[in-house]
Amino acid sequence: MRISATIITLNEEKNLRRACESLREIADEIIVVDSQSQDCTREVALEFTPHVFMHPFKSYSEQKNLAASKASHPWILSIDADECLSDGLKQSLLGLKSGPAGAEVAAYRFARRANYLGGWIQHSGWYPDYKIRLYDRNRARWVGEYVHETLVVDGPVESLPGELLHYTVLSISDHVSRLDRYTTLAARQSASVGKRFSLMNCLLAPPLTFLKSYFLQGGLLDGWRGLSIAAFASWYVFLKQVKLREIQNSDRVLPGSNP
Repeated sequence: MRISATIITLNEEKNLRRACESLREIADEIIVVDSQSQDCTREVALEFTPHVFMHPFKSYSEQKNLAASKASHPWILSIDADECLSDGLKQSLLGLKSGPAGAEVAAYRFARRANYLGGWIQHSGWYPDYKIRLYDRNRARWVGEYVHETLVVDGPVESLPGELLHYTVLSISDHVSRLDRYTTLAARQSASVGKRFSLMNCLLAPPLTFLKSYFLQGGLLDGWRGLSIAAFASWYVFLKQVKLREIQNSDRVLPGSNP
């Protein structure tokens, strides 16, 4: 098995070097598709690979499919710029590469562990958070128009030992800005499939989301970080609903009329 690692980026100069370093022993090539970063992301990428492509961002799935299409090998290892391979996952991948090819397997999943505000999260619905990231591009494709892209696989999927390490939110202000961006995309996605604003959802879904994350999914065992995760999850649900209402109201305003 020869593996092409793919990474999509936007202003990831602080994270990208760690991700690429973790791929040195595993990837036979690295493909980077950058969404016109304004920092030194491109320069960092060029330290590890000549295969750096610029492409305006339209959706996460489009960027990831484009990266896979640029690869020389059919097996794609897709990671985000703020992720890296653990030592255990590296060993699993090296064993997979050196063993007999399993033609019947179309993709592999592995657990992802998040580092949130400087600490590793064990609960809160965030772990083990299995992700399919190694796949045969001839039998799998990313789908999703706005956010929460999903890999659709035509064939068997197996699990590999080891973890993908996700260095996610670095500060509260970082979480706030991410929340604003993702809720906007999520609201647009809901509107595109005909979903409507619901006052009942706006009232009930946020507290239920908090209770689920903090109590049912063990967020209280993650200490103050678990409390933060639950609170932001609740706020995410609320913002998504009110932004959906905002989109619906803007669609009702005719050109040239007063809102």
